[in-house]
Amino acid sequence: MAKSPRMNKRAILKKIVDKLVAELEIYFRAAQFSRAEATHESNKAENKYDTRGLEASYLARGQSKQAAELEAALAEFGKMGVRKFSSADAIAVGALLELEQGGESNFYFLGPRAGGTEVIHDKKEILVITPQSPLGEQLLGKKAGDTLQLKFGNERRAARIVDIQ
Repeated sequence: MAKSPRMNKRAILKKIVDKLVAELEIYFRAAQFSRAEATHESNKAENKYDTRGLEASYLARGQSKQAAELEAALAEFGKMGVRKFSSADAIAVGALLELEQGGESNFYFLGPRAGGTEVIHDKKEILVITPQSPLGEQLLGKKAGDTLQLKFGNERRAARIVDIQ
């Protein structure tokens, strides 16, 4: 399988950052709403079994924690420059790679954080993975053309690194 044409990594990074900003805004609004709900007079406990206010405060705390994680991811992506990888370079943070598994190509961006974030670029879905993720850990240090047996849970699947950008 021939490697795909080069993608504009600067545009991909912008899409990742834009998506994280949009998610942060959603979590920020949700956390504000949950905090207001937790402290609203109507959620004052009427008896010892009434936990509405407590549950709303737990929700607000979880949403605030997620917002803080997104802020940290944005800070790291903001510090990250666009590194150009050649096909001879090993996969590292900042690499955009094409992985072929079972005749199907998948695109991954190895980011510092925000694993699981998906963006569409040039009609291709690109999934952000991190070096700490099971897939990221297995790909780190590999090169274009390498064939591997990737472990997914208890299953192993053959894969080939088509390209690194």
